[in-house]
Amino acid sequence: GPSGAGKSTLIKMLTREESPSSGRILVADRDIFQLRERELPFYRRKVGVIFQDFKLLSKKTVYENVAFALEVAGVLPKVIKKRVNEMLTLVGLENRANALSEALSGGEKQRVSIARALIHEPKLLIADEPTGNLDPVNSWEIVELLFKINKQGTIVLLATHDKEIVDAIHKRVISMKDGKVVDD
Repeated sequence: GPSGAGKSTLIKMLTREESPSSGRILVADRDIFQLRERELPFYRRKVGVIFQDFKLLSKKTVYENVAFALEVAGVLPKVIKKRVNEMLTLVGLENRANALSEALSGGEKQRVSIARALIHEPKLLIADEPTGNLDPVNSWEIVELLFKINKQGTIVLLATHDKEIVDAIHKRVISMKDGKVVDD
């Protein structure tokens, strides 16, 4: 859908940052607004989110940005090292682990964001305009990476207003306008 269609609001509801004004939101047949407060961190670890503006920690390295999500969850350093290295290999940044995030290109920043979103092995990966700040070449590389992640068994929900990407991916497309589904 176009800007203002409700894509980002839907994503905020899926992550329980915002509440729906009516209806329910079911994820894996469970109303996520019935989850207790103490259940939320576990739910959110099963939902990875990639943002258009990357949301990286600018003074940290690529490795530190990806490891951070596991560190705050109390994961052992040995496990963190293994998982971070796996994710950096998946997104093609294994050779950039020590680079500061502020020194990366837009495409590289988005790959770090993807690695961080995948670090908890989510069942659902939500990508909110992940190509919005990228040039066409990097945009297609990110879309191809999302395809690869999907083929490995993760559900990918891609929110975009880029009709060229939508037309090329040949997957289920749900169109939104003014906060409502207008086509499926």
